Amino acid sequence: MIARWESASYDYPMTDKHTDKQFRTPTLSDRVIGELDRALNNIFCKQVSSREYPATATNESEAAPLSSAQKRTSAGLMRVNHAGEMAAQALYQGQSLTARDPKLADKLKHASIEESDHLNWCRNRLEELGERPSVFDPLWYAGSFAIGMAAGIAGDRWNLGFLAETEHQVVRHLDSHLQRLPENDTRSRAIVGQMKIDEQGHAELAEGLGAADLPQPVKQIMKLTSKVMTSVAEKL
Repeated sequence: MIARWESASYDYPMTDKHTDKQFRTPTLSDRVIGELDRALNNIFCKQVSSREYPATATNESEAAPLSSAQKRTSAGLMRVNHAGEMAAQALYQGQSLTARDPKLADKLKHASIEESDHLNWCRNRLEELGERPSVFDPLWYAGSFAIGMAAGIAGDRWNLGFLAETEHQVVRHLDSHLQRLPENDTRSRAIVGQMKIDEQGHAELAEGLGAADLPQPVKQIMKLTSKVMTSVAEKL
């Protein structure tokens, strides 16, 4: 009886039966709580991917087993990629909250779904390698969320410009990772290869929507910040 009562209580719609309208419009506080829940889920919980795990298409039997040194190299790079995707999730989250054009906010949310796939793929690969994500993931998330909100507040063209430059820098990072990953680590290489395709698409989407070209000093600051994050995440 108790179980049935509890189940029924959760099924009551949040509407007025006479007007069939919601009791109230979601407030800023509701949105903040929702985004906090999403942040905690991204940082601490393994999510379900919307696309197939790229590593499943590889044939490991044809590749030589990874040595201990190769595993450490791959794990370090995949930890960096996981940290980057953690930051990307927060960045898109912050940008979509402050974007002025609702259509742009929707596109940012759609791109965030692909970034969520990347996050899950990197987490899966780290587990396969017997490693864990960066201990500083909450820091990467919080910092990127704040930056994303600031970019959105600056205006949609600057918001898009920040997104485009971020993705171009990510593509260059992924290129360097493909050069450093062991040739016989076909699973990591398949993941990074698909991520690169998606990130390039996000950059082109932002530019097609009218992204502003960021000032050179801003690009240099972004590169420096990225370098700090990647250097720390590869080891911790």
